Amino acid sequence: MFDHASRPHGTRLASDYVCPRRFFNAHLQTVWPVIRPHAKVTWRRERVTTPDGDFWDFDWLDAPANDDAPLVVLFHGLEGNSHSHYAGALMATATRHGWRGVVPQFRGCSGEINLTPRAYHMGDYDEIAAMFAAISARVSPKTRLYLVGVSLGGSALLNWLGRNDQNTGNLFAAAAISTPIDTVQSARTFGEGFNRQLYGRYFMHSLKKKALAMAQRHPSKIDVRQIAAARTLGDFDNAFTAPLYGFENAAAYYRRASSRPWLNKIETPTLIINALNDPLVPAASLPNENETSACVWLEYPEEGGHAGFPTHDDPAHAWMPQRVLTFFEQHS
Repeated sequence: MFDHASRPHGTRLASDYVCPRRFFNAHLQTVWPVIRPHAKVTWRRERVTTPDGDFWDFDWLDAPANDDAPLVVLFHGLEGNSHSHYAGALMATATRHGWRGVVPQFRGCSGEINLTPRAYHMGDYDEIAAMFAAISARVSPKTRLYLVGVSLGGSALLNWLGRNDQNTGNLFAAAAISTPIDTVQSARTFGEGFNRQLYGRYFMHSLKKKALAMAQRHPSKIDVRQIAAARTLGDFDNAFTAPLYGFENAAAYYRRASSRPWLNKIETPTLIINALNDPLVPAASLPNENETSACVWLEYPEEGGHAGFPTHDDPAHAWMPQRVLTFFEQHS
């Protein structure tokens, strides 16, 4: 699609994101978009049978669009879904552009516990591949596909792009937002101090609840006592994520889930946006352009928090979705 011969590595872009002064720290920039009213969009849900006999719930954007309009696919973050603030903002932007959209929700995130002892994790590129195949089968072969991953979804997406980019079909471009690219460093940061108290407690409540419900269905796969005793995300990953997916422990999971080693193998035009003040993704963990392929653009705004980037009073006109759609239009 593009001649990258003169650019052997990626490109670092200057960012035009400006955070309003009233959002004066990274935590406020992260939390405010979550607690304020979200952009309103209408969904049409489709239940899809997975290759292993389980199910996904795909929420399709229910808005007028041409049959040949581009399709933007969003892979959400930890414990997210189609009702996450960034999902509404992205799909509201897609609607204004006349695009179609879908959020394939990871197992257990659509409001119902799944049938098999499987959830999702930061390096789950096999699940991204299977979801991408299912979506591709539901649209015309001529449909231009664009993928977005936020946080955990961005990590799994970059892992897939780096490992399987030769099987991307009609994929034109991708974007990863607030992604823990070096998952070892991000996991360490997540478990420290105020982050552990604020974000750790928020996520642990729903993670443990769903893991315990899954344990009732599959007691031989999950140790209920270890789940109940978990106090941090690291504890939870040791008790649930690592054994469920065959990792030795949480540390091994974090090492193998990192997308950093795969960035130089990406062949799809990909935009990576990370705020330098992200409380969960330390700036020191972010890659530079020499670590990526020529198909990767890095954009590191000074502010924005984690998947926040607050701007306009109207959440339907947020900066991040517009930036992503602009990038996609440049690669159409």
